[in-house]
Amino acid sequence: MKIITYPNPLLQTRSQEINLVDFDVKKLRKLARKMIKLMNKHKGIGLAAPQAGESLRMCVINSKAGCLLKDLILINPIIIERSMEKNIKKEGCLSLPKVQIDVERPMWIKIKTIDFEGRSFNLETGDLLARVIQHEIDHLDGMLIIDHITYNI
Repeated sequence: MKIITYPNPLLQTRSQEINLVDFDVKKLRKLARKMIKLMNKHKGIGLAAPQAGESLRMCVINSKAGCLLKDLILINPIIIERSMEKNIKKEGCLSLPKVQIDVERPMWIKIKTIDFEGRSFNLETGDLLARVIQHEIDHLDGMLIIDHITYNI
């Protein structure tokens, strides 16, 4: 497994929702473990399945991104609330090596996601973890940080 880089069209395609009834959960867990290993190998703090060559709505987040006890695995995550307050920070991306772009994002978000048993849960977070989750959800929607560039003419 390797990191898929731009301009691979998979990175600009909306990923397929995961229906755990029709999906082999063992294979999904194995994919998540491989993604975590790949993310750590490249010193990333988040990785979406399309970046690992799989068009699935799943991403992994390094525990260091939010002072978490363990790495976070999000399946079919969606943002259900976001702050009106925004900030601009530089972001990099494993799929765009050596590229850093200022990206404006809400300062906190609330997401809805599911675990491997199909149980739904919400997560509310801010700061770096909120930024990383938004970045990875962008990947699931076929967006890259370069899509956030604005031009003032």
